[in-house]
Amino acid sequence: MLLCLDVGNTHMLCGVFIKDKLSLRFRYATPLLGTADQFGIFLINMLKHNKLSPLKIKAIAISSVVPNYDYTLRHSFFQYFRGADYFILQPGAKTGLNIRCKNPNEVGADRIANAIGAIAAFPEKDLIVVDMGTATTLCAITKDRSYLGGAILPGLRLCMEALKNNTAKLMAVDIEIPSAYMGRTTRESIQSGLYYGHLGALKEIILGFKKEIFHGAAVKVIGTGGLAQLYEESGLFDMLISDLVLQGLRKAYEYSRIQN
Repeated sequence: MLLCLDVGNTHMLCGVFIKDKLSLRFRYATPLLGTADQFGIFLINMLKHNKLSPLKIKAIAISSVVPNYDYTLRHSFFQYFRGADYFILQPGAKTGLNIRCKNPNEVGADRIANAIGAIAAFPEKDLIVVDMGTATTLCAITKDRSYLGGAILPGLRLCMEALKNNTAKLMAVDIEIPSAYMGRTTRESIQSGLYYGHLGALKEIILGFKKEIFHGAAVKVIGTGGLAQLYEESGLFDMLISDLVLQGLRKAYEYSRIQN
């Protein structure tokens, strides 16, 4: 079995693969990581609760955008999954992806994993991946496996927290699909602005990518991330793949094994 973890600023998305099937998927609040022992015991209990033997974890693959937690995670894995192969998706890892950015080392591991997962789902297709988490990221990948770059904007929750923290009367609201464009209360107005403001921004950036990079050719737009489900019925995405980053991590690990 392969244990995959994508460590984000807000949550870790974790999954267990048996061969190429995702058999277990769960989240853990990143700021609550605690000690290596605490996290290791959590993982052991989560596996046992789902009737999976921790002893059968033969490899661990990780992508992380929070370097401060890397030591704790590594120590936890080495302590509680002794003998398991350990792979971290980082600059220099062999992924089969041609990163054509000015500074390839700056590209987040989660974005690389998403790109690998998208290519696996749609080989030889031009792709745009929209990942909606703490930040919302857009990535452009060509049919020849070239990662060209993308765009980054504050995620929905960050936008909401900015309003709450920097104004006297605006409050935190639930992030959900509003019932109308025009809010009739302050709460409804914030929800409308967040949802439709983000939708408009994403539509504009996607359209710009299609014109500027792909010159009007057919492009698959893939949505992923914890908040992407809000836009599932909006027509923004051609497909929503909630576990894209985990699928990409699995493929990256397999590719590293072939290279070695």
